[in-house]
Amino acid sequence: MQTDTILTLIILIFSVIVHEVAHGYAANSLGDPTARLAGRLTLNPIPHIDLMGSIIIPALLIFTGSPMLFGWAKPVPYNPYNLRHRRWGEMLVAVAGSATNILLAIIFGLIIRFGSATLPTTAISLAALIAFINLFLGFFNLIPFPPLDGFTALRSMLPWHSSTSLARFEQRIRSHGMLSIILFLLVFSFIFAGPFFNFILWLFGLITGGVI
Repeated sequence: MQTDTILTLIILIFSVIVHEVAHGYAANSLGDPTARLAGRLTLNPIPHIDLMGSIIIPALLIFTGSPMLFGWAKPVPYNPYNLRHRRWGEMLVAVAGSATNILLAIIFGLIIRFGSATLPTTAISLAALIAFINLFLGFFNLIPFPPLDGFTALRSMLPWHSSTSLARFEQRIRSHGMLSIILFLLVFSFIFAGPFFNFILWLFGLITGGVI
């Protein structure tokens, strides 16, 4: 059990790092080199690790048996004013992380679907863990609440007046720092975690063909 827990934590940490690196690559491809110049376009975990978001909170969630698997790395810096097509560029940068997590979930889910008859059980179990964690992270980050990527994407897509109102709301939320994140996680855990978890399980079964 302890080995499984440590493995889950390792996969979660690398999944959130891949998420952030995807943001940086998207920004770089759209004309903003900030992340590249800061040395953040790397899978080396050291530049990305956030003590609270990458280790402490994920470990607490895993060791307490929480239905949530959540964590974050240090946000990759980018300058929206450097982006080509700024409005849509910022939206693309925002969804790049979740899109990468979902793509990984699909790849490993298909490995399970088509490789379950030939691959070792340990390989299938590892693929299932990677697929489930990335599926959870990908869709969780699309929730439209700051500072999650779904909120940034929504704000970027809306007309200027609505976008400005959402930006002011985001500033108020961010002004409370970790308190706002903790309150959001508590509300989500007690009210929305069950339906969300069931949704992820349904998607997981859809991708893997219900092999596991």
